[in-house]
Amino acid sequence: MVEVESFFNGNRVNMAHHPITLVSGPPSCGKTSLLFQFAYNAAALGDANTKVVFICNRRRIESNPPHLSKALQFSPCQCRSGIDASCDTFQRIQMKYVDDEEGIKKYFAAFHLYDTFPLAVVVDDFGDFFVERNCQERYGNPRGRDLAMVRVLALCHNAVMHANRRGPCSILLSDTHHGEFPRLLFIYKRWVQSVFTIKGDGNGSFLLVGNCNVGSENPERMRTAKYSIAFQYLTLEGISEDEEIKQELI
Repeated sequence: MVEVESFFNGNRVNMAHHPITLVSGPPSCGKTSLLFQFAYNAAALGDANTKVVFICNRRRIESNPPHLSKALQFSPCQCRSGIDASCDTFQRIQMKYVDDEEGIKKYFAAFHLYDTFPLAVVVDDFGDFFVERNCQERYGNPRGRDLAMVRVLALCHNAVMHANRRGPCSILLSDTHHGEFPRLLFIYKRWVQSVFTIKGDGNGSFLLVGNCNVGSENPERMRTAKYSIAFQYLTLEGISEDEEIKQELI
């Protein structure tokens, strides 16, 4: 399973058993930063042939680039002027820019044709690629967006299961929700084995809370990470068991 450390600590990336993971949180909580740090960590642990694909909207990520862990200042990718984008680890991350769900669909539809598969495919702001009006017109159904998401998630699942017959491969998605929980969890839980939700702690930091086996009757709660984004860095403030976080919030 993906553990909370995977979004911060490059030595703790674990993607086994749960081929699709979702990170869901409110706007401006650092989801893109968490996903890109995960992509960097996965790429750093591999060899020269390792590839991680990061799917996103080009305009959005260029206007609001991710902030990486402060620990990178001690890595080979750090140079005097900041992060060296030409270092080997960043070269293993393949950026793929798409504008809508059709771009995601085309990528995964051709997955079985690849000779080699990426170690991970990361899709930033997955839900935002499904524009409600466009989906309604395409499917001739008021719930067209839900139908489109189900079809693409099924395609993602088939693709990653095919890839795992040859070697480890996982998919990490992010989505934005308003309120306590993801509104479309009823759609995601059929295809997604573990879900991380993000909420503010009331003091400027955020809590990344993980649950695995979300489609089962007995979902398993994982540990919780507390983090913040300040001075252009993603900073891990601590990792606690669920009960410790509850006491801290009281």
